[in-house]
Amino acid sequence: QVHLVESGGGLVQAGGSLRLSCAASGRIFSGYAMGWFRQAPGKDREFVAVINYSGGSTYYADSVKGRFTIYRDNAEITVYLQMNSLKPEDTAVYYCAATRRGWGPRDQLYDYWGQGTQVTVSS
Repeated sequence: QVHLVESGGGLVQAGGSLRLSCAASGRIFSGYAMGWFRQAPGKDREFVAVINYSGGSTYYADSVKGRFTIYRDNAEITVYLQMNSLKPEDTAVYYCAATRRGWGPRDQLYDYWGQGTQVTVSS
């Protein structure tokens, strides 16, 4: 069974920071691109950031570029999303996902998903 487990969500004031973590089962981490997505109440799930299998390439949604950083620790089989300068519109459930079928912002690429972690940013 493949598992992705997110953690690190919570309640933070606007302008604050959070770091999300996604721990993966070992056999799906090596060679997999890892992405972060989010879904706010009443809205479709949207892409946030992705990192390729080696960690050498990243890509961000325009809405988070310059504020969020995705990185991975292959030794610890964990991918992180550092979120700075948070805004109320960042409030959502954040999901990590894994794929070996390329990498990019389309959620249809991703085969494995975590259960999500809630991020709430108060104004």
